[in-house]
Amino acid sequence: MRAVVSRVSTAAVTVAGEVVGEIGPGLLALVGVGRVDDVARAHALARKIHELRIFPGDEGEVAAADLGLPLLVVSQFTLYADTRKGRRPSWQDAAPGELAEPLVDEVVAELRRRGATVDTGRFGARMQVSSVNEGPMTLLLEV
Repeated sequence: MRAVVSRVSTAAVTVAGEVVGEIGPGLLALVGVGRVDDVARAHALARKIHELRIFPGDEGEVAAADLGLPLLVVSQFTLYADTRKGRRPSWQDAAPGELAEPLVDEVVAELRRRGATVDTGRFGARMQVSSVNEGPMTLLLEV
């Protein structure tokens, strides 16, 4: 599994003109699922996102978990694009929707089990994602 995680002051997802997910200061996580991913990797990714120490604290960097900050999780199959050859991305490493959707849901469920407040996009929908990146701080995670 892969995620692009950004520290944000605000982030929102809109579908067909309706805001379906929105947070203030926290983390925006774009989550991609590969063909070989499973529930164990979904849990590992959730833990890594939640415990990522990228927020300034009194005694060094702290995590969203330490500060009780919300997360906005958005499925993003394009994280598995292969662009090494030619000009047209290949999606062969991205999991099909029937595998990807439950694993993205499992990332969200694991974050919530850990006590996080989580908003989401809508799987498979045409979404508009907006965010104000703080720092800027954006990282690529892979488990």
